[in-house]
Amino acid sequence: MILRKISSRKNHAIGNFAQNGQAYTSNWSSNGAASRIAFDDQVGVEQPAMRFPIWKRVLDLTFILITLPLWLPLILLVMGVIRLSSAGPIFYRQERVGFRRKRFMIFKFRTMYVNAETRTHEEYFARLMRDEVPMAKLDAAGDSRLIPGARFLRASGLDELPQIFNVLLGDMSLVGPRPCLPCEFNCYEPWQQRRVNSPPGLTGHWQVNGKNKTTFNQMIFLDLFYVDKMSIWFDLRIICKTVPVLISETIAALKRYRSRGMSNSVDGIAQTVAVISSRNGAHQK
Repeated sequence: MILRKISSRKNHAIGNFAQNGQAYTSNWSSNGAASRIAFDDQVGVEQPAMRFPIWKRVLDLTFILITLPLWLPLILLVMGVIRLSSAGPIFYRQERVGFRRKRFMIFKFRTMYVNAETRTHEEYFARLMRDEVPMAKLDAAGDSRLIPGARFLRASGLDELPQIFNVLLGDMSLVGPRPCLPCEFNCYEPWQQRRVNSPPGLTGHWQVNGKNKTTFNQMIFLDLFYVDKMSIWFDLRIICKTVPVLISETIAALKRYRSRGMSNSVDGIAQTVAVISSRNGAHQK
């Protein structure tokens, strides 16, 4: 019924979405995460030029100024940690696709060793787009390219704190779809590209509704829902929901580090015992 209004290419993407049993009508409409508008009223990507919403700029600058005593010490702390843990620059810049397809350079804390290859990430994301599986981070299962402490920075979202400066520069907003890489955007279907009709954000509707537990198309549907319903009240609600989400993700990251540390300790003790036992056996002979 819904699919008859979408082109064959869109049908293919949504068909994959439905095959995994993740149809928005059963799992996402209850919390407003996806809407029939995202399917029925597909709007072409080519639209008249739009300005960055004034109310967003006012909200962004006000919130950043009020929370300055919180985020500034955190940025300084993370800067110190990265400087001590790995040689190289503290910050990392990368080109992204922003509002109305405008390219800009995003700021992040560097979490990889200098000159680490990036093709692995590109291939991994291509698989996520193709296979419609949960978008778990590549480093969740271990990544040798990461510097010490990087997994915690990524899990807690602290690596993205420098994007506050992108917000101040007007390239991003506090709330909106995450800005994608140009190579990723070029793989989008036309209806998926409509997510850039909202300014990209530090947090968003997708981030507070499953994030890495969702598939690629679920992320797109969540972003399109935000594009259609964007308002100051919606932004405030997402900002309020972001805080407990970040806290829970940080706690989960700390637990993983603790369990990983205990596992490493047990492995180290076992290796030591094995060495001692082998030496004792040799002496007895």
